[in-house]
Amino acid sequence: MSQFVVVVESPAKAKTIEKYLGKQFKVMASYGHVRDLVPKEGAVDPEHDFAMKYQTIERNKKYVDAIAKAVKNSDGIYLAPDPDREGEAIAWHILELLEQRGVVGDKPVSRVVFHEITKAAIKNAVEHPRQISLDLVNAQQARRALDYLVGFSLSPLLWRKIRPGLSAGRVQSPALRMIVEREEEIEKFISREYWSIHAHLTEQEQKFSAHLIEYQGQKIEQFSVTDQERSATITADLKKLAQGQLQVTKVTKKARKRYPAAPFITSTLQQEAARKLGFTAQRTMQVAQQLYEGIDVGDGGVGLITYMRTDSVTLAQEAVNEIREYISQRYGQDQVPDAPRIYKSKSKNAQEAHEAIRPTSVMREPEQLQANLSTEQLKLYTLIWKRTVACQMIEATIDTVAVDLSAKEGVFRANGSMIVNAGFINVYQEGLDDKKKEEDEAHKMLPPLKENQWVTLLEIAGEQHFTEPPPRYTEATLVKGLEERDIGRPSTYASIIATLKNREYVILESKRFSPTDVGRVVNKFLTQYFTQYVDYDFTARLEDELDDIARGDKIWVPVLRAFWQPFKSLIDETQQTVKRSDVTQEKIEENCPDCGNQLVIRLGKRGRFIGCSHFPECKYTRNVGEDKESSADDSQIVAERKCPQCSNDLLIKQGPYGKFIGCSHYPECHFLEPLEKPKDTDVTCPDCHQGSILQRKSRRGKIFFSCSLYPKCKYALWNEPINEACPNCKWPILTIKTTKRKGREKICPQQNCGYTKPFPEEDDD
Repeated sequence: MSQFVVVVESPAKAKTIEKYLGKQFKVMASYGHVRDLVPKEGAVDPEHDFAMKYQTIERNKKYVDAIAKAVKNSDGIYLAPDPDREGEAIAWHILELLEQRGVVGDKPVSRVVFHEITKAAIKNAVEHPRQISLDLVNAQQARRALDYLVGFSLSPLLWRKIRPGLSAGRVQSPALRMIVEREEEIEKFISREYWSIHAHLTEQEQKFSAHLIEYQGQKIEQFSVTDQERSATITADLKKLAQGQLQVTKVTKKARKRYPAAPFITSTLQQEAARKLGFTAQRTMQVAQQLYEGIDVGDGGVGLITYMRTDSVTLAQEAVNEIREYISQRYGQDQVPDAPRIYKSKSKNAQEAHEAIRPTSVMREPEQLQANLSTEQLKLYTLIWKRTVACQMIEATIDTVAVDLSAKEGVFRANGSMIVNAGFINVYQEGLDDKKKEEDEAHKMLPPLKENQWVTLLEIAGEQHFTEPPPRYTEATLVKGLEERDIGRPSTYASIIATLKNREYVILESKRFSPTDVGRVVNKFLTQYFTQYVDYDFTARLEDELDDIARGDKIWVPVLRAFWQPFKSLIDETQQTVKRSDVTQEKIEENCPDCGNQLVIRLGKRGRFIGCSHFPECKYTRNVGEDKESSADDSQIVAERKCPQCSNDLLIKQGPYGKFIGCSHYPECHFLEPLEKPKDTDVTCPDCHQGSILQRKSRRGKIFFSCSLYPKCKYALWNEPINEACPNCKWPILTIKTTKRKGREKICPQQNCGYTKPFPEEDDD
């Protein structure tokens, strides 16, 4: 019997596929990439057409050896990594290594591609193999070479001009620019006061409200009323005129339709999983990979979703037919549109031959898989399943109503809506980013109202507001912004975000991104001296060129040459002409109060601070954001104490993680201590039984609890401890944990215990 070797990336995928192919196929895993560039300078040689020096990835060498051994005794090879550029490159690298070992010979080598791991898809792929696409391979090589050249050229420059250990990336740098620019917008924003005036009304025992849109013949726009005095004058006048009633002068009803969102692509899946599930982009892709590769649902492993790296909203016709049949059976034929819904990708580079992300069979309802999936897997599968079903349902029909009510000199408007036919809303609604409170008004229910009728007025009142700056990016809005600017591609968004966090160029607070001081300085350096290369349009054009290479429309070496020559010249020029102080210091319009010289914002080990340009001769410093007076006041606060190490004055300083007390003779003296003393919980440490558990703040500002005898005792936990022994395992303390789903609970901190109880405890009766 013939024996063929099939090579995929992961063992989970190998196990699932082997079940479908039968005994004549041996399915093996490469465990991801098998080769990468040598990690040193010269791995890409621009002088010789960007020749690339590869080496086998050490941790995967044993898997390559096993594949080579199996291939040597086989009758042919099927290379079946993922159906994208990265997968094509993995297939090519595997073949290169096998040929170097001399085990291929004249054996047939085929590339097989499938977008879902089902029996039909796998068998069809094996029956219709193709050759490795060198266009796709070269596009991936070009991307890898670009990233290498940028990283190995810019990073040493950052070490010399800012501080050692920094790095810069081709697509991460424009993403960092987005976050920094948003932060600068927020800092420059000047809030404006304005007032809205509302009438609170009742009709048929139903309360509702309306907002003022016209006063004394003048339209009342959002910022028309700018102070409390004006609001009070209008309010008092209208109350007097209304005399407890408003008259309905106009009722406008409109029917509108809402259509379902397209099925998921990579970017929209990441956005929606962030909004609705709280997943990071990286976590979303990890869980989606598990669902794609195959999970045992009772009769062996099966892929539950189609390939999750895609920019196409297309659905296969057989999938559409199955979805429409399911909707008819589950929700009724009247919920199925007359013709299937066809969606078109917004991106001009979308690969329409691919499919959107969908369940491999919509007949596998999430409820049926609860016992087979982890909590995260079930949540993500449910999200994909609902979105897919909804996209082929009828539109929602909604009646909107706008009611104008008169108080003689003033006109109020109440908005509301009523769902006539929910349609796809019965299954799924797309989430929104940074939804404003005012947008909810249109979804309120109103009592039935007719023109000329009088409505009881309860109150007319003004409400103070302040304009708000643009919100910081969340993971969802950052992915959306990257996609809109064509920075990277869907498969790279998760790694872009992870890289920014790992390099500590940004921090995530309350699920929103802020740049660190180092991130700001790196961005300033790149935007000032490498403007073209962090320009959004330039980055997008370069991505388009990579797509052109993948399609065979461009040759990769000339594309790299056009990028490299001017980039290398700029690197060399910056190295020679830019001083470190040009990058790490920023002049401000103020002179040093101690010596009269220019003050500058400088980057120190603990972040940015204001210091004298004549350091070290003059050691004046203060926190960024403080004026001279507040700085002096802070000095007085600790003037009664002296540094225990050098006896000089102690000052309150601002670091990247908040204020702290430090020595005025820094950097000669490195003494520091927290400004706020940790709060004692009065709970004895259950580990050492000597110290007390203190409430502290982590470097990221997150509250945690640890023993007062640290570092002698390193006992620590995230949840608040209470003096109550666990009734289950007898551990001396319990902790209080709060979640959205379960509220406050008492839980045992011991990992293997599992004791939980509502807090405060529910009454036994």
